[in-house]
Amino acid sequence: MILAIEAVLCATRAFTSGACFKYGSGNFSIFEYRVEALEAIYGQVSSSSLSGEVDSAVLENIVLAALQVPDHKHVGLWRFLTISGDARQNLGALYARAKLTEDSSLGSSALEKIRNKPLRAPLIVVVCVTKRAKVSEVERLLSTGAVKQNMLLAAYAQGVGAKWRVGSMAYSRVVCDGLGLAEKEKIAGFLYLGENDSNVESKELIDPGKYVTAWTAD
Repeated sequence: MILAIEAVLCATRAFTSGACFKYGSGNFSIFEYRVEALEAIYGQVSSSSLSGEVDSAVLENIVLAALQVPDHKHVGLWRFLTISGDARQNLGALYARAKLTEDSSLGSSALEKIRNKPLRAPLIVVVCVTKRAKVSEVERLLSTGAVKQNMLLAAYAQGVGAKWRVGSMAYSRVVCDGLGLAEKEKIAGFLYLGENDSNVESKELIDPGKYVTAWTAD
């Protein structure tokens, strides 16, 4: 069986057995935590409560997995912002400012709840996508879905809890400007990462027979 992290890093390219890949000027070693590819696809679920820390090698694996998606020969659709530590509080303040521009009547308790949203995980990765003339809107959306899936699978394959969020803050110009996004950039989503605080419930597999039909010309 193919290891999950090997599958997402290698994508459709041929590869040899082992756990070391070349990129840039050196070698990239897969993190020791290993899960088979189908196990990751069948078992990955969103984590509701996250804490602890995320190892830098784990994060690098996750981003490298994201960059393997089809995107017109790597024209540079993606950029990733990492937010951790006190920067999460700054993000929370940015959220509150954005909400106040939408509704100036928000009370202190509602604003406090908004400020605390980035504190739900020790690390947040903001996935930014750039509009390119060569890439249609539909193809960008499809690539976005592939990026999301690869990042979630790469996290799961390394034993890290993850949750993908979008929400209204992803569409706020105040938030985009506060994070330094260019005019042609958009927020595709926020990936929350950390150690699972509680047991993650397994999901029930869906019967594929209900969705597959053999077609004939007759």
